[in-house]
Amino acid sequence: MSATRYYPTDLLLVVGHVERELAERPDSELARLAGSAAPAGLWDAAEFAEGLDELFDGLGQYPWQVLVDTDDVVEAAPVGTVVVDDLRSGNTLRGLLLGWATGNEVVVRTARRPFWRALVAGLHGIGFPLPPGRVVAEGTEVPGGRPVVVPDLLVPAELADEVLCTSVERDGVPALRIRTGTGHGGDASRLAARVLRQDCRSGWVTGLYRREYLMGTSLAAARSADSAQDGTRLAAKLRYLVEQARRSPYYRELPRVAKLADLELLPVLDKSALEQHSLPAGRGLCSGARPSGEVLRSGATTGPPRYIVYSRTDWNNMMREAVPLFYALGVRPGDRVINSLFGGGLYGGLITSSMELSRMPVEAYSTGQIITPDDVLMLAGSFSANVVLGQPALLLPVLREAKARNPGLRIEKVVYGGTPMQESDKLWLREQLGTKVVSSILAANDGAQLGYQCGELGGTLHHLCEDYNLIEVVDEQGRPVPEGTPGELLVTSMQKFEGPLIRYRIGDVGRILRHACGCGVTGRVLEYLGRSDGQIKVKGRTVLYGQIMAELAQFKVSQLQVEIDSQGAKETVTVRTESPEPLDPSAVRAHLADRFEVLSDRHSFDASLDVFELRVECRAEGGLARNAVSGKIKTVIDRRLQ
Repeated sequence: MSATRYYPTDLLLVVGHVERELAERPDSELARLAGSAAPAGLWDAAEFAEGLDELFDGLGQYPWQVLVDTDDVVEAAPVGTVVVDDLRSGNTLRGLLLGWATGNEVVVRTARRPFWRALVAGLHGIGFPLPPGRVVAEGTEVPGGRPVVVPDLLVPAELADEVLCTSVERDGVPALRIRTGTGHGGDASRLAARVLRQDCRSGWVTGLYRREYLMGTSLAAARSADSAQDGTRLAAKLRYLVEQARRSPYYRELPRVAKLADLELLPVLDKSALEQHSLPAGRGLCSGARPSGEVLRSGATTGPPRYIVYSRTDWNNMMREAVPLFYALGVRPGDRVINSLFGGGLYGGLITSSMELSRMPVEAYSTGQIITPDDVLMLAGSFSANVVLGQPALLLPVLREAKARNPGLRIEKVVYGGTPMQESDKLWLREQLGTKVVSSILAANDGAQLGYQCGELGGTLHHLCEDYNLIEVVDEQGRPVPEGTPGELLVTSMQKFEGPLIRYRIGDVGRILRHACGCGVTGRVLEYLGRSDGQIKVKGRTVLYGQIMAELAQFKVSQLQVEIDSQGAKETVTVRTESPEPLDPSAVRAHLADRFEVLSDRHSFDASLDVFELRVECRAEGGLARNAVSGKIKTVIDRRLQ
């Protein structure tokens, strides 16, 4: 394989540029050349994208294809140089485009060298990286070149002249073999638009690239080993994302990007702007493309709900990326998975995970949030379920009750998401249920999976899914901070093109580190530090929600909620906890006041003033109110802002 890898998404951007040129500037030199090679319908970027996505089983994962039954990958590579003889213009163009799509240098042998040289130069001149293209005289020997025979297209006779015959050829040999028939389902332009998509299903295209089976290599490992190509691979994804985003009114004026570093030149998308331009409030992030796919809603734990549109391509991209993620989390072929994630009301946790698991060689039981201890005991007993997938706030009380009813209960693997799980709860799972794997997914309805834990990572460290969601760490002004420095997280969804998210301030805090992991994946990991709105500011000072939670670990607290209120000149902080064992509120209060001066009775005001009070309420598991849609607990409530 050549040192430089080319990506089919860049070719799609070139085809899309020509498509717009033909529609908007038909008299330009590029439009004249492109129109002479083939009718406008052949320059249909959307149809070509569908075909290439099918050919490679996911453009977002190119050059790899995940084998869902084994967690191995197949890698695609160009054959090197392909040679296309210019017998008919439409066929020659198809050979050129498909040869480039598979990463090859393409040599056109032709009697019309000036024409093809001008067209090849014009396509390269658009500015997106394309493989080399050469034009030589017909009959020229091309050492090492692989000749490609592009088959004629069979179309209804009444449309043959319009589909691939060009003005150059109409007085010469017919460009097509003709099949008489009806029911072609559209006009010539629509048929021409389907040509390249159908080519991607044809046997002749498979001869343009090699496929190597990488036994024992996961997608994450393949990407990790591909670190020399990280910049070009992610840059190609970013270029494609930005051009797709420009279809929407909100992003129409985005500048073209070339390299990954150009990401910093793009504007930050804040939550308020996302809400204003997303359904149902607005359509600024809608592309206007034909509707397809799935619509989800946010959990609305910290604000009004938003509706998140995934096109069919977006949805398929999410599914493709999720399967290897589940393997990395510890799920294996033959596992039996209880799926207790939340669903209903357009919330996405249950429906997305159910569809992802359905692609895998596992048996799944999708109970959703109505799971009961009886369900766990029945599924573990009758079906030998060994994996539970869920949200800690719901899952832990159910598992503890199930364990109390059947002391012999064992659950081999627990995969969780939605909120962090405390170390004391992980210890309980290992000691009481014999759990060998406890792993975390970081995800959001807006952009799906952000990171994950393999068996080697603990605490709040997560491998990043950078080919799917690229994460930056920035300060309050949106400026990147040095590696290892905590800051707010910006998410760029690299494979979501309807309702795109570019540098979206997701509301979380973390820091990124370099890590050579025992699982074999080397690269950036995220230390997740919680919600950016998890700041408790009283008496002119600040303490973080995560700091309080860490101090309560010795009390085996599973869930924590902090409420701040102000009456007159007095501020009140109410700490509410959930734990599997009864706690003494006075002991918890004394500990927090001792550890955090900001939560103590000490202050720098007049000693006679009653300016602050810390209250503690200790509840059993399940005692705090959950959001009806997401099942999450609102962690920080600041009544002073209401």
